[in-house]
Amino acid sequence: MIKRIKILLLVFSCGLIHAATQAQDLHFSQFFNSPLSTNPANTGFIPDADYRLGAQYRNQWSSVMSVPYKTISVYGDAQVFRDRLENGWLGLGALLLNDQAGSGSLTSTKIYGSLAYHQMLGLSSLLSAGFNIGWANKRINESKLKFPDQFDGKFFDNTLPTSVFFTNNYVSYIDIHAGMNYAYFPDENVYINAGYSIQHVNRPKETFFNDLSSDGRIPMRQTAFINAILKLNDRVIVNPNAYFSTQAKAKELVFGINANYNLSQFGEQQLIAGAYYRFGDAIFPMVGFVTNNFQISFSYDVTMSGLNQFNGYRGASEISIVKKGFYPDNVDRQSICPKF
Repeated sequence: MIKRIKILLLVFSCGLIHAATQAQDLHFSQFFNSPLSTNPANTGFIPDADYRLGAQYRNQWSSVMSVPYKTISVYGDAQVFRDRLENGWLGLGALLLNDQAGSGSLTSTKIYGSLAYHQMLGLSSLLSAGFNIGWANKRINESKLKFPDQFDGKFFDNTLPTSVFFTNNYVSYIDIHAGMNYAYFPDENVYINAGYSIQHVNRPKETFFNDLSSDGRIPMRQTAFINAILKLNDRVIVNPNAYFSTQAKAKELVFGINANYNLSQFGEQQLIAGAYYRFGDAIFPMVGFVTNNFQISFSYDVTMSGLNQFNGYRGASEISIVKKGFYPDNVDRQSICPKF
């Protein structure tokens, strides 16, 4: 048991150093409920509403750390100029991300503004392109960090000297993302959507070190997704999803399905249930509830990798809240995706 704890502490200690030097991005299991961080072309890409507001909270490693990793996302976007552009519209949005790694040793705050253009192609497809630009800040608290050379054989002692030297304890930079989306909806029961995006297009510099062997620039992150909304009958709509992201040597593949079950006459209340798998890492079931365009959903990552011998299969919990709505003069606008 003591040996396992030592190994786990070393993993997290090295992980913090890796995060500070390699700048791997934040992620959510419920990527489909974080549209603006997944792809900026999703800004104003709302097939069943005019605007939406959302928030997401992820809590990770609470089973093995006294202070878990915490990630928060808050966003809002809306469709504008639908009455001024022929068969098209603009999407405007904003996104706030905040992440604390462990006891606050590494804190990240990012604020983005998003713009996208959406153009109908005939009566059954839609093409979108968008970008966001933002300001990012990362801070590190050196006094709360422990490094492998401070391990005395039993414990980490941060009073011991370390070979790790930080040039500064915070960095700020401008960050740019871009993406495209395509949607196909041949009839009222079928909707298919796919997208591709590139984050860190400008490759901003992010480093706490004066390391001549690396320029400290963030690798571009490429993300692709595909999903469908399929109405099986008046009670059931299924939503299969697949997501792939790669950055430097890191890769993430997530796929799964959830279903909405109609509990009322016109879909005012719905029950959501589904399950997803992150390849080589975790499986996460999801449950949720919809009432009058207000959705809340909860998922839990069950660790399936070798790390489960340390955390007892307990990975991360995640909760998402989304509110959609229509403008007062547009309550009768027809949805372009299946609905009850």
